[in-house]
Amino acid sequence: MDTSHANALLQKHAVLDRQIQEEMSRPMPDDVMIQQLKKQKLRLKEELARH
Repeated sequence: MDTSHANALLQKHAVLDRQIQEEMSRPMPDDVMIQQLKKQKLRLKEELARH
């Protein structure tokens, strides 16, 4: 994997992490949204690990 692709995946991972934290800090967090974001984050992490 080239470094630009890896960096793009890391940036997406960081954005998802921020979105999860923002959603969790709301007075009434959307559990379904958090679950979807966590799944996306896990997929990115798995893709990074494969390369």
